[in-house]
Amino acid sequence: MRTKYSKQNKVNVITLGCSKNIYDSEVLMGQLSLSNISVTHENDESNSNVVVVNTCGFIDNAKEESINTILEQAKRKEQGYIDKLYVTGCLSERYMGDLEHEIPNVDKYFGTTDLPNLLKTLGADYKHEMLGERLSTTPKHYSYLKISEGCNRPCSFCAIPIMRGKHRSKSIETLVNEVVVLAQKGIKELILIAQDLTFYGLDIYKKRRLADLITEISNVDGIEWIRLHYAFPTGFPMDVLDVIKSNDKVCNYLDIPLQHINDDILKSMKRGTTFNKTNNLIKQFRDKVPGIAIRTTLIVGYPGECEDKYNELKQWVIDTRFDRLGVFTYSHEENTSAYQLHDNVSEKIKKKRQEEIMKIQSSISWELNQKKIGTTCKVLFDRKEGGYYIGRTQFDSPDVDNEVLLNAKDTYLRIGDFYNVKITKADHFDLYGVLTD
Repeated sequence: MRTKYSKQNKVNVITLGCSKNIYDSEVLMGQLSLSNISVTHENDESNSNVVVVNTCGFIDNAKEESINTILEQAKRKEQGYIDKLYVTGCLSERYMGDLEHEIPNVDKYFGTTDLPNLLKTLGADYKHEMLGERLSTTPKHYSYLKISEGCNRPCSFCAIPIMRGKHRSKSIETLVNEVVVLAQKGIKELILIAQDLTFYGLDIYKKRRLADLITEISNVDGIEWIRLHYAFPTGFPMDVLDVIKSNDKVCNYLDIPLQHINDDILKSMKRGTTFNKTNNLIKQFRDKVPGIAIRTTLIVGYPGECEDKYNELKQWVIDTRFDRLGVFTYSHEENTSAYQLHDNVSEKIKKKRQEEIMKIQSSISWELNQKKIGTTCKVLFDRKEGGYYIGRTQFDSPDVDNEVLLNAKDTYLRIGDFYNVKITKADHFDLYGVLTD
């Protein structure tokens, strides 16, 4: 416990939620650093006297984690371990009034667009010209690149437009300049993120320009991999597939949350697609870019998902054989259009369906991985852990996908470098290999 107030603030930023929040925290930290304010990220051992919690408010589990983190830090403030506690991000944007009433020990709450005010409160100047400058919280060789903010989609289950507002693209010039800075710092892999990648450019250029953006970014020296996350299926710009196929820097990888496949559920979700349209889109992906790894996410337990509709989803997962797949249980969110529906699937059944589909996907992943034994792939190594160097192929994103493990006993590798690895063994979600020329 500290015994006196620090004259010079030291700020510890705690980030919860998705990669978009990680990016926002990095921008906040970069701005603080430019104002000569000491800042760390999720450093429990630091002697920081100020804590900023960047919250997530997407679904029930994320909201619960954010609230518990705020309460934990509020208790630390009461005990005298920190002097000031601020809360920002999606949960704060959405429930600011409730939070101010329920957890008054927080010094101030900020919304998702309040960065200048948060910086002012922390004693920093908001530098418009340095918006691309940020302090990286990821390993030094890869970084997230947020190309837009907000979302115009009407999905019935999603509160993101409430928390993040309408879609706002950054200009190609701004993003290229940001990538140049990242490349100069040694970044080799860019992970493009947004609430909706495929909407990029419509607001400022009056047409979809994701393909143009990717091409411009790929021209920056030092960038070797470009990965695409969170593409919306409806209105997908097919010229992006041409870029993936023809540009060696663009990973044969696409994260496209499809959520469901039953026509009635898709209509209620306001996804703007159907069973047939979705299958045709996946077929085009695989025909146009042979070997492309498709990651998707699904929602089970949506209102009205009877056993027949769930079984249709389950069979579709079996038939489609996605390379990567995650499953959320439906969360009944206030102020979304689905909130007007009766949340008629019990939590027990939601969890059972989630586990059943993930078990199916585990078997699919095991079968797909067995086919990789004997092949050689290019691997970017992220870290050393437990006697292994651990890396990823172009078909795998950090934290959510397969990893490649190489025994570190008789080998020395540089973290952040690419190596050719021959796969010798595989299990459900990991590949094992040896170095090859």
